[in-house]
Amino acid sequence: MRARYGAPLTLAALGTAAIGYSLAETRAFRLRRVTVPVLPHGMHPLRVLQVSDIHMVSGQLKKQRWLRSLAGLRPDFVINTGDNLSDPEGVPETLDALEPLMEFPGAYVFGSNDYYAPVLRNPARYLLEHITGRHGANGNAPAVGVPRNPWWKLRDAFDAAGWQDLTNTRGRLQTAGAEIALTGLDDPHIKRDRYAEVAGGPAQDADLSLAVVHAPYLRALDAFTADGYPLILAGHTHGGQLRVPFYGALVTNCDLDTRRASGLSAHQAEGRRAYLHVSAGCGANRYTPFRFACPPEATLLTLTERDT
Repeated sequence: MRARYGAPLTLAALGTAAIGYSLAETRAFRLRRVTVPVLPHGMHPLRVLQVSDIHMVSGQLKKQRWLRSLAGLRPDFVINTGDNLSDPEGVPETLDALEPLMEFPGAYVFGSNDYYAPVLRNPARYLLEHITGRHGANGNAPAVGVPRNPWWKLRDAFDAAGWQDLTNTRGRLQTAGAEIALTGLDDPHIKRDRYAEVAGGPAQDADLSLAVVHAPYLRALDAFTADGYPLILAGHTHGGQLRVPFYGALVTNCDLDTRRASGLSAHQAEGRRAYLHVSAGCGANRYTPFRFACPPEATLLTLTERDT
C-alpha cells in the first residue's frame, strides 16, 4: 500500500504546494532597481519609474496600495508600458492606484489587454505558439467576438493628468531641467504598430530620446535600434510568468528570445546597439493568476552618463 500510493501522493502534495505558492507569489510585489548609462556627458542622473502589465481586476486591494506607494520614490518621470486592465470593470481601481503617480510627468502606450477583455484559453497554447513562432495576431487567425475594454477612459484620464500618449506617435516631457523626447508604438502583439509614422530617429534638439512599446517584438526593436535610440522600454512578457528555477523563462508570448524575457539587455540591429529593458510587470491575466519564480514588479531605472 505504502509503495503503491506513496509516490503519487507525494507528487500530488508537491503539485498542490506549487500551485499555492504560485498564487501567493502574485501578491509578493517588489521594486527592482536598474542603472542604465545612456545620458550625454554632463547630465545629472534621471530616475524613471516603469510600471507595466498591471492587469487590474476589481478587488485587488494589495496591488492598488502597492502601486500608490510607488509615488514615495519621487521619480523624475513615469513610463507606463501597457496592459493596465484584466477586467472591464477595473478602470476606476486602476486610476485610483495610479493617481499618485500621475502627479509626475509621464507617458504611456497601451497593450492588447487595454483594448480587449481577457478570454479563457489553454495555457499550453503559449508553449505551442513559442514553438511555431505564431503569437497574438502575428500568424494566427483573427480573434472574433472578443469583448472590448473601455480603454478610452484610461486614455482620457492619463491625458488629463498630462501624461503623453505615445500611440504610434512622438511626445515630449520636461523634468529635472531636462527635455526628454519619446517615441512610441501601439501594440505589435495585435499588429497595431505603425513604425513608418514615427520613423526618423531621436530628436536632435532634446537632451535624451527614448523608445517605448508594449510588446518587444523583434521588428519593433530592430527599427528603434537601427534608428539610433539608446534605450527601449517594453513589457508584455510577464518575465515568462512561470519560470523554471536555475533555467528561466519558457515563453515570452512574442518572438523575443527567453533569455531576455525580463530585465536589462542589449539589442543590436544594422550595426547599432541599444539597451532594452523589459519589465516582468506586476499582474497576470485574471484567468491565469499564477507566478512562479517570477515575482510581480515595477522598475526604477536610474539613467546615468554613457560610458563613451
